[in-house]
Amino acid sequence: MAVIDRTDAPFDLDVGDFYDQYRMMFLIRRFEEAAERQYKAARIGGYCHLSSGQEAATVGAVSALAEDDLLITGYRCHGFALARGVPPEAVMAELFGRAHGCAHGRGGSMHLLDVSRGYYGGWGIVAGQLPIATGMALSLVRQGKEQAVLCELGDGAVNMGAWHESLNLAAVWNLPVVFMVVNNLYGMGTSVDRASAEPDIFKRAGAYRIEGERVDGDDLEEVEWATARLLRAAREERKPAVLEALTYRYRGHSVADAGLAYRTRDEIDERRLQDPLVRTRESLEARGVPPEGLDALEAEVEAEVEAAVVYAEGDAAPSVDQLAAGVYAAGSEEQFERMRPGSPAGEEELVFAGGLGR
Repeated sequence: MAVIDRTDAPFDLDVGDFYDQYRMMFLIRRFEEAAERQYKAARIGGYCHLSSGQEAATVGAVSALAEDDLLITGYRCHGFALARGVPPEAVMAELFGRAHGCAHGRGGSMHLLDVSRGYYGGWGIVAGQLPIATGMALSLVRQGKEQAVLCELGDGAVNMGAWHESLNLAAVWNLPVVFMVVNNLYGMGTSVDRASAEPDIFKRAGAYRIEGERVDGDDLEEVEWATARLLRAAREERKPAVLEALTYRYRGHSVADAGLAYRTRDEIDERRLQDPLVRTRESLEARGVPPEGLDALEAEVEAEVEAAVVYAEGDAAPSVDQLAAGVYAAGSEEQFERMRPGSPAGEEELVFAGGLGR
C-alpha cells in the first residue's frame, strides 16, 4: 500500500492526442456555458450542475480508460458523458428532456447514461454510485474479465457511509475499481477543511490498505498518467485505489447557486489564473501548434455546441405511453398490467378520506 502526493509526472502526451484532448476540454467548457444559458431560459428543468474549471480532471481520467472499461459518476456529469464519446446533441437533448437524449429524456442533467460506451450513468444521490461501482467490479471478477471500473465522486461524498463500505469491500475482495475523487474544495457550500477531519482525502486509502494518490487535477497529463497506471493495476492485478484530483469549479454548486456566499470573488479570480484550458493551450503552443490552428478549433467547437442546442430544441418530447418503459424487469408485465403513466394502481381521481374535502 502506498499513499502518494505527486506534483509532477514522467508523462508526455503525443501532440496529436494532446490536441484532441484540448478540443474535448474546450467542448466541455462551451457546452457548460450553453447549458447554463438554456437553464436560465427555462428550457432545462430540474437541477443543473456545471463542471467549468474541472475539464483537465475529467478529460485526463476518461482518456486513461480502455475501450471496454466501465465508468460511473456522480451528478456533475455532463463533461464525463462528452469525454466518453456521447455526442453533444444527445447530451443537450437529454438536458432538455427530449426523446433522443442519451437517456431518452428520462434522466436529465443528473442522470446521463450511455451503456453502449461503457458509461453507466450519473447518479443523483451523493455517494450512491460507490456501491454500484463496487458491485460492477465484483461482476467483472466473477466473469473473469480483465477490465476495470472508474468511479468518479466529489469531495462531499467521502464522508458518507457508502464510501467506507465500498472501499472496505473493494479492498477485502481485491476488486478492479479506482475511486476518483474530484476535489473541487467545496461540498455544496462547505469547504473540505470544515467538513473533513482528514482533508487530505487521498490519505484515507491507507485505512483500507490500498493505494492512495493525489494529483494536480488541472494538469491534463498528470491526471491521465496517474489514472492510467492505477487502472492498469486494477485490471491486471485486481488492485483497487483512490485517486484524488485537486481542481476547482468556477460556478456555484448548481446553476441556482451564485457560489459567492461561501467564497469570495478574489478567490475565484485567483483560481482562474490556473485555468486548465489556458494551461493546456499554452502547452500546445509551446509544442509547436500554431495559435491560428487552435483558434479555428475553438470556432469549430462553438458552432458544434450551437448546433447541439438547435437539435435539442427541435427534438420531440418522449411519448407519454413510454414513460414506464425499461422500469420493470422482463416477465413482470402481468404484475404491472393495470398501471398507467402517472397512476401506480390505475386511479383516475383523487379522493380524500374522512370527508376532508376535495
